[in-house]
Amino acid sequence: MKVLVKNAYILDPSSSFHKKTLDVAVVDGLISAISQKIDFFDFDEVIDGENICISTGWVDGGVHYKDPGEEWLENLESLQEAALAGGITTVIGFPNTHPTVQSKESLSYFKNFSKYNLLQLLNLGAVTKGCEGKDFTDMIDLHYNGAVGFSDGKNSIQSSDILLKTLQYLEPLGTLLVNKSEDKYLSMFGQMHEGITSTMLGLKGIPSAAEEIMIMRDLKLLEYSGIRSTKSLLHFSTISTEESVNLIREAKKKGLPVSCDIAAHQLAFTDESLIGFDTDLKVFPPFRSKSDIEALKKGLQDDTIDMIVSDHNPLDAEHKNVEFDVADFGVIGTQTLFSVINTFSDLDLEVIIEKITTNPRRLFGLESPGIEVGKAANLTVFQPRNTSVFSESGIKSISKNSHFKDKVLNGSVLAVFNNGKYKVLGK
Repeated sequence: MKVLVKNAYILDPSSSFHKKTLDVAVVDGLISAISQKIDFFDFDEVIDGENICISTGWVDGGVHYKDPGEEWLENLESLQEAALAGGITTVIGFPNTHPTVQSKESLSYFKNFSKYNLLQLLNLGAVTKGCEGKDFTDMIDLHYNGAVGFSDGKNSIQSSDILLKTLQYLEPLGTLLVNKSEDKYLSMFGQMHEGITSTMLGLKGIPSAAEEIMIMRDLKLLEYSGIRSTKSLLHFSTISTEESVNLIREAKKKGLPVSCDIAAHQLAFTDESLIGFDTDLKVFPPFRSKSDIEALKKGLQDDTIDMIVSDHNPLDAEHKNVEFDVADFGVIGTQTLFSVINTFSDLDLEVIIEKITTNPRRLFGLESPGIEVGKAANLTVFQPRNTSVFSESGIKSISKNSHFKDKVLNGSVLAVFNNGKYKVLGK
C-alpha cells in the first residue's frame, strides 16, 4: 500500500512538523516521507483537496460495547464502521458487556479483533464482579493482561469503602479509576434534568445534586487516602453540571490526581430541547441548562475538562420508539464525535484535537504514535470546514438512535490509517 496525502496541515504537538502544511507519504503502514512536495506518480492512492488536516488517530474514550451479548444492537464490525467513519482509530469500552469484562479471557475477545482490523479496541476492566458493586475482580490480573483502566461502567460505585479501596489498590499500578457520578437514590425514576421544564412536562427530574454529591464524596475520599501523584488516578466520566466543573477545578488546584470528561452531545442540547418528548434526546446524564453548557465550555478552555467522549450507546426501536418515560437512556455518537465538537464547542481546532488524541492517550497510558518519518501510521485525515447533513441512511451503526439526524454538522473525515491498513472514506 502506497498512499500520499497532499498539502496537509499537520496537528501533532509532539511532532517536529506540528502546524506545518506538507505532503505525507504512507508506505506499507509506515510514514515513509514528510516533505514540501512529494511526487505522486508512484502511489496507489492520492488524497488531495482544500483545507486538509492530518493528526494522530482519534481516540473515543467512552464507548458502550454491545458485543458480546447484545449483538443485535451493535456488533464489533458495525462499531468499527461507525468509528472509522468518524475518524476514530481507537475506542475504549466500558466493561458492561455479557459476560462482563472481568477476566483475561474476556479481554482476549477484543484483542483478537484488533489484531486483524483497522480499529483498535481497548477495555476498561470491571472493578467489581458483574459491575454489581459487591465483590472485587482480580484487577492486577486484568491490568497485566491489557485493561487500560477500571470502572463499573454505567453503574456508579455507590459504596464509599469499595471506592476508597479501589483507589488504594490501583495507585501502585499507575492506572485509572473511571467512575460515573450518580447518587442512584437521588436520580431514581428520573427522566430528565430537574428544573422548570421537567415540572412543565410532568416528568420526574434528575437533580444536579445527584451528580455533584458523588463528586464531592469521591474527592473527599481521594483526599482522605493521602495519595499524591503527578498522574491522574480518579477520572470522572461524563460530567454535566456547572458545579461539577467547579469542584474538579478546585481539586486540581489542590494538586489532587483527578481528571474528567464530558460527552460531546452535552454541548448541543439543553433540557428545553426535550419539550417534544423525542426519546433520542433521552440521555444520562441528562441535558442540563444553558448555564451548565457555558460552564462545560469554560472547563474545556481552561483544561479542567481533559477529554471529550461520545458515550456511544446503541439502542434499537424496542428501547427508543416507546413512551418517553419507559424509553432507555442513550445515544450513538462515535461516528459524529469530532463533527459535534467542531460544531458546538467553540474550541480552536488544536484544542479539539488535544481532547481526542493527546489527552486520552496520556490518561490511559497509551503510546503516542506521533507524526514522524519511520513511525507506524496511526492517522486521521480530515477537512474541518466542510459541512454536511447527517442523515439516518448514513449511519453505520446497526442502531440508529442519534439525535443529530438531519442536522448540519461541521467537519468531514477523508481517511484513517492504523495497524498497517488504511481506509479512504466515501469509497
